[in-house]
Amino acid sequence: MKVFDDHMIPQKTLRLLIALAAGTLFLCCTGSGRGGGNTSLRTGQPIPSESGTFYLDTLYSGLDNPWGMAWLQDGRMLVTERKGEILIFEDDRYSGEKLKGFPQTYERGQGGLLDIQPHPHYAENGWIYATYAKPGAGGGSTTLIRFRLSGNDITDLKTLYETTPLSTAGVHFGSRIIFDNDGYLYFSTGERGAKEHAQNLANDMGKIHRLHDDGRIPADNPFVDTPLAKPSIWSYGHRNVQGMAYDSTHNVIYATEHGPRGGDELNIIEKGKNYGWPVITYGIDYSGAIISVLTEKEGMEQPIHYWTPSLATCGLLFYTGDKFAGWQGNLFAGALALTHVARIELRNGNYAHEEKLLQGIGRVRHIAQSADGYIYVLTEGPGMLLKLIPAE
Repeated sequence: MKVFDDHMIPQKTLRLLIALAAGTLFLCCTGSGRGGGNTSLRTGQPIPSESGTFYLDTLYSGLDNPWGMAWLQDGRMLVTERKGEILIFEDDRYSGEKLKGFPQTYERGQGGLLDIQPHPHYAENGWIYATYAKPGAGGGSTTLIRFRLSGNDITDLKTLYETTPLSTAGVHFGSRIIFDNDGYLYFSTGERGAKEHAQNLANDMGKIHRLHDDGRIPADNPFVDTPLAKPSIWSYGHRNVQGMAYDSTHNVIYATEHGPRGGDELNIIEKGKNYGWPVITYGIDYSGAIISVLTEKEGMEQPIHYWTPSLATCGLLFYTGDKFAGWQGNLFAGALALTHVARIELRNGNYAHEEKLLQGIGRVRHIAQSADGYIYVLTEGPGMLLKLIPAE
C-alpha cells in the first residue's frame, strides 16, 4: 500500500481510509462536540497497556486540522489550527473564543499555522512563540514569530526568523519549537520537497535552527564561521522534522522525521551533525523508485530507530510527569498514517522497546504533557483533543 507521510487528502476520503485501515468504522465517543473514535477506545472504558491502565477522555471533537498545543501559566490551553486560528481552552473545555490578530498564513497543503510554545519564563515576560507558513511573492516558507497577549488580542508581534528561499510547494514545512535548559530556542524546517535543500548549508530548508529567545544568532552555533552557511543552523540533512522533544535531565534533543515510503526516523540531535537526507535513507520514493542505495555513510548520523513501513510520525513528547509512573522517561510519537501513538522506551538514550497505544484513533498530529502531568493527544480526521487519565 502506498503510504504518504503527511500529504493532504480530502476529509471524507481520509475518514473512510482510516476506518478501513483500522478495520472498523469510527463511532461517536461521549464528550463535547461532534467526533468519533475506535469502538474499543470509547470514553469510560479502561484501556490496558503494558505499564498500567488508563481512560481516554474526549475533551473536544470539533477541530479541523489541529497542529500544536501549549499551556499558559494562567491555566489556559492554546490549540493551533493549520488554517490560522488559535483556540482557547479553559479547564479542559473549549471556551468558544480564539486569539485575535494572528497574521495571514500561507495555507497550502501542509502549510499554515503550525507549532506554538510559551517562553520558559512566560510568567515574567509573557512571550509566546509560533511557527507558520508566511506568504510572500515567491510562495511561502516556515517563519518563526513571537508575541504577547492582551486579553485575547495578539500584541507586540515580531518576526524572529523567516526562512528562504520561498517556494510554492505545499509539502514539508516542519515545524516544531523547543527550548533547552540554557534558554536557547530550536525550531525545525522541512526541505519543501526539494531534496537538495537538506544538504545545502546556504539554504534554510531541511534543518534544525538554534537561536536566542529574541532571534539573535548564538556565537557558538556550529556554522557561524562557515562561508555562505546560514549561521542559525544547528543540524542539517533533515527531510521533514515534525516532532521534537527535550530531555532536560540529560540535555538531549530527540526528533522524529518523515521518511519517504518507509524510513521514518527517530534521531538524537547534536551540534553540527548531518542526518543524511537524501544521501542515505531507509525508504524509497512513493513511486517505488530508489532514492539512494546507501543507508549509511561516513560523516552522516544513523537514527537510533527507523520505521518501515512509515508511521508518518508527527508530534513527540518526552514524558516527565508523575501521573503515569511507569511511563516516566518514555517518548510518545504520533502516527498520522498508521493512526496510533507509539510509546517508546529508552535505555541509556537508545531505543529499547515500543508499544502501540490508541490504535485506530485517527491521524495523531501531536502529543503533549500538561503542567500537572497528564498526556493530551491531538488528532485530525476526525479532529479531536483527547486526554489520557490513569486508572486509580
